Amino acid sequence: MAKLIIPTPLRKYANNTAFFETDSFTVDQAVEALTTEYPELKTHLIDNNGKVRSFIKVFVGDDDIKALDGIDTELNENDVVSIVPAIAGGVQALYEQIKKWH
Repeated sequence: MAKLIIPTPLRKYANNTAFFETDSFTVDQAVEALTTEYPELKTHLIDNNGKVRSFIKVFVGDDDIKALDGIDTELNENDVVSIVPAIAGGVQALYEQIKKWH
């Protein structure tokens, strides 16, 4: 199962859960499964057009999905998906912290 890392600022909308495991085949399906399980997350991750909000970065392993197939990026069984919202200090600082958790 792929594992999604729920960022600390958003965990309060996911019953303080840090990780979410899914058998989804794509990032899009994984985000859909996550927001179905924790509906309060949806407004923080997804815009009114059904797209991941522009200030949210999504990584599969170390790769930004924008450099892959975007939201349609396929997931493998042991992939780790990091959801990284822009916060004070910048996305890169938070991403470096998340890399330490792997």
